Amino acid sequence: MADGLPPIIIDRALCVGAGTCSLAAPATFSHDKDGYATLLERPLDPPEVYEAAVVGCPVRALSLRTDDAESAQE
Repeated sequence: MADGLPPIIIDRALCVGAGTCSLAAPATFSHDKDGYATLLERPLDPPEVYEAAVVGCPVRALSLRTDDAESAQE
């Protein structure tokens, strides 16, 4: 990705702050002051690690951005 961030979308309306993302990929995810998932400024987990965190979200608040989604946002 051009901005250097992994292609992850966090749906804050679905996030319940379970913390499974930051446990699975601690160099990619953190939590804000309200307990909701956030992306770190410089994520260091390899793709297979943060992709497993996305799949492991218990409420499906995380998704991977596709090329179509990236094009629509530009």
